[in-house]
Amino acid sequence: MIALVGCGTVGGGTALLLTRDLQFIKEKTGLKIGLKYVVDINFDHAKSLGIPEETYETDYQKVLDDPEVTIVIELVGGTTFAKDVVSRALKAGKNVVTANKALLATYGEELFGIARENDVTIGFEASCAGGIPIVKSIVEGMAVNKIDAIYGIVNGTCNYILTQMIEQGQDYSAALKGAQGAGLAEADPTLDVNGMDSAHKISIMSSLAFGYNCELDMVSAKGIEDIDLYDVKVGRDMGLTIKLLAIGETYGDKVSLRVQPAFISNDHPLARISGPFNGVSLYGHAVGHTMYYGRGAGDLPTASAIGADIISVAMGSNKILFDNYKYWPDICDKPKYLDPNDIESKYYLRLNVEDHIGVTATITKILAEHDISISGITQKNHTLDDNNQKTVPVVILLHKTKKGSIDNAIKALSKENRISEKIICLPVIAEKLENIK
Repeated sequence: MIALVGCGTVGGGTALLLTRDLQFIKEKTGLKIGLKYVVDINFDHAKSLGIPEETYETDYQKVLDDPEVTIVIELVGGTTFAKDVVSRALKAGKNVVTANKALLATYGEELFGIARENDVTIGFEASCAGGIPIVKSIVEGMAVNKIDAIYGIVNGTCNYILTQMIEQGQDYSAALKGAQGAGLAEADPTLDVNGMDSAHKISIMSSLAFGYNCELDMVSAKGIEDIDLYDVKVGRDMGLTIKLLAIGETYGDKVSLRVQPAFISNDHPLARISGPFNGVSLYGHAVGHTMYYGRGAGDLPTASAIGADIISVAMGSNKILFDNYKYWPDICDKPKYLDPNDIESKYYLRLNVEDHIGVTATITKILAEHDISISGITQKNHTLDDNNQKTVPVVILLHKTKKGSIDNAIKALSKENRISEKIICLPVIAEKLENIK
């Protein structure tokens, strides 16, 4: 039997699937499962969905003491109470299914260790990309592949905001307000827009893909709060689309983990992911490039992934993987990390400069001093800066250079009197080449 803890949006969708669609699930899988408890302190949402009242329970200890309950679904969110819910369930000898990426990214090593000590398992398909079965794809579908890269759009809120900026010409504030109105962003959207939600997800996926315990603290994360509509439009005119990318890559025996807004070519597969949808690309040495697309959030899409974990746990296949697969965080070493300053990329650079002879020459001189070469340079129409002074936007596309070099060049450029201190710098990420061997 199953106990569900937390009947909010996703919890409600999961409870609905486990009651409304229970007969279908039983006929399809041959499993004798059922929802025995819905644990919460308020059942208004459960009542609105028609979840049977005989399942309502406020005492979590009753769940832990019930020998009929073999699976606990944790959907309360956060990393405090949720950790207590999960750890107590595991110690009570119950399997856990969760969608909690923050919990696993922060305490995964500890919780997987507790599960192993108590001969149970954790299902977490819904934690990384909502309804997209990316965990199963990494662990099972790509089992014979050496995965060397993950490129993903894994936050639907950010992707919706950027899509509105690209397609509707809305500025960031208007697009964010629209996302909140559509129920795609919280009243406090910080964790979504600052890149941390994506950081949680790429740390989990990278651990499974690369065979290391990839720590959350080692993810270099930058969000979309400072994206300007001007740059979105200029990029579009250059055939570029801006996305918030979560990237995990191996460089020999080192790993790079980063979340960053970046331009990609309009021909790039991830450029076609629009609105609240998610997309993840995996690169394996045998299969090459594979891509996974779907709804990354929402009650029923996420419940779909939770349901898949329930089936895997109930059938025993999840436990077999947990016992035999060698890439779980609790039994893996921590990786060596590539210094972020050594990561090479092309770059988009925008500077607002005074309209005087010699300014462009100064810019190119400073870039050359930092071993940075220019691919193209465009001067736009006059604008007014923050001090109401007339300036000229200069947009420069740079050849591949190390992040450390571009950071140092920007510091030098910002010291020039005729160049505004606010310099926009965005990586331009090319489609990764397959390396089948």
